Amino acid sequence: MTFSLKPALKSLAVNTLLIPERWRAGVAYNPLSDEMVRDPYPVYTRLRERSPVHYSRLVGGLVLSRYADVDRVLRDHAFFSSSPDLRKSPKTGYRQPLEERSMLFMDPPDHTRLRALVNKAFTRPAINALEPRIRAIMAGLLDDIEDPNGFDLMEAVAVPLPVIVIAEMLGIPQKDRARFRIWSDQRARLLEPMLTRAEHKTAAEAWVHLGQYFLSVIKSRQGEPRDDIMTRLVQAEEQGDTLSETEMLNMLRLLLVAGNETTTNLIGNGMLALLRHPDQLQALRDNPGLIPAAVDELLRYDSPVQMTLRCAVEDCDINGTPLRAGQDVILLGGSANRDPDAFENPDQLDFDRTKPDHISFGRGIHYCLGAALANLEGRIAFEMLLERFASLSLLTERPVYRYNIVLRGLESLPVGA
Repeated sequence: MTFSLKPALKSLAVNTLLIPERWRAGVAYNPLSDEMVRDPYPVYTRLRERSPVHYSRLVGGLVLSRYADVDRVLRDHAFFSSSPDLRKSPKTGYRQPLEERSMLFMDPPDHTRLRALVNKAFTRPAINALEPRIRAIMAGLLDDIEDPNGFDLMEAVAVPLPVIVIAEMLGIPQKDRARFRIWSDQRARLLEPMLTRAEHKTAAEAWVHLGQYFLSVIKSRQGEPRDDIMTRLVQAEEQGDTLSETEMLNMLRLLLVAGNETTTNLIGNGMLALLRHPDQLQALRDNPGLIPAAVDELLRYDSPVQMTLRCAVEDCDINGTPLRAGQDVILLGGSANRDPDAFENPDQLDFDRTKPDHISFGRGIHYCLGAALANLEGRIAFEMLLERFASLSLLTERPVYRYNIVLRGLESLPVGA
């Protein structure tokens, strides 16, 4: 069951549903409200202060907003499962059929086995070796900007850079990249708990198209290996174990979607934050050596992934609040990253932060496989944008965000040199 309330969000029925919650806790959690889509952080503050372990009737689970609680649950895969099979009455998210399931929705030992096999394609030396090529791609994108005095940074850089990088890593020819971006966008919508039937149908069709395409490429790599991730996955082996054809297809689909969406949002959200904090932007111009630390801080400040879902394996409690086996736990990573108990002055952008680490890449066994790649792409994008443009400014007071709650990102970001 998918939580598809978008058409009814402004209805009297939803508002009425939230009245007891607001009365009881002093705050209501309506993740699909215009307020949350535009700027969720004031709501996160109210949740942390008034109801950090918050039961939401709208999503049918406990909503956790504090750093310590989110960190604990993400690390404890034995008590909090990523698999949808244990969920009793899911209102949020998409219950993937078993044959479509990636390791994102698996627990050990299945997750352990798949992660060990795919890790071989994402070693740090392999990622670092991509830097010259990523710089060349970025330079080409900047050269293609027709009017530096007015352009959409999302369209010009944030969207195409990750697409081209992951497509080349997978060995996908240039002529097929446009189709892959469309399929990736359509499939990524399944991470959002507000889909129409038409969107579900489109996502299912995209899944089939991706599978058919990847299957033909897998077969070609079996006969003619190349220096790409596709070949590494075909050849991956750990203690005599290999990926089955279905596992390989699901892994490739996951890499395509994950490799696009999160990095696009990192670049877009990050540049918006810098443009709204000109002192910090100038600090990076004065000292480009700060950019790696700035990427981490931008990930914390406005995380590309705002929430994650887990399910209680057995009856337990969180800070004294009972939780039934099979009940959903909604982890607000975007809120955890702004928790004043973890970060001093959390609503400030500060490149001198050291500890603790942000939660934008997750924790524990599901820590983002592509974290090193996202960091590298973000660093190169910010470095080269600042090198190319001596000044950049926003051309709108209110950039429009996509109507998402899991993946937070911009529809467009009009800027001018």
